[in-house]
Amino acid sequence: MQRSVVYAGVMVSLILAGCAGGQRTPQTASQETAEAPLDTGQPSVASQRASSSSVQLGSTAGVTPMERDWVPPLFTSPEEEASYYVSRLADRRFITNYGGSDNPRPWYIAAEKLGSIGLPAVPLLFARLNTSDDYEQMLVLYALQLATQDPMLMARTRGEYVQLGVVLDPAHNAENVVTAQQWWQKHASQVSY
Repeated sequence: MQRSVVYAGVMVSLILAGCAGGQRTPQTASQETAEAPLDTGQPSVASQRASSSSVQLGSTAGVTPMERDWVPPLFTSPEEEASYYVSRLADRRFITNYGGSDNPRPWYIAAEKLGSIGLPAVPLLFARLNTSDDYEQMLVLYALQLATQDPMLMARTRGEYVQLGVVLDPAHNAENVVTAQQWWQKHASQVSY
């Protein structure tokens, strides 16, 4: 009898935790943030990779209040997590800022998270590569540059990744798409895991 009561209590707790895992709408998002200018500065690839892995899911250290407001649903696999963030790439509100008040810069949450997911995100990103939305395409390309630097994938591609000339500038989407497609033609067989 006591065992079934404990089991029922655990099940109720899990159900309630699952229900609480839904997305909350940010309370502090302003129209100005939603239409933030695009970042045309280009940090080094090493710093891009480091920044993409600096914020872990579930961790609040170094996470801005806005980013904490975008609580994703509970994930059961990296592919499911990647699918969620790919679905958020076109959302211009799905950003936060870093760099302080004197030099605020946009932090593209979905692209950065996809970069840290790495290999499981790559096929989903290539599926979105030809979107007609310039903003989304810019972020797909940026996320591809980050995700293809996954050490497991780079071991298979002999260190080759989607290396873009100018990132985070939609004016360079066409040339970056060509670069990404060339990488895919050469390495698509190494992407399966």
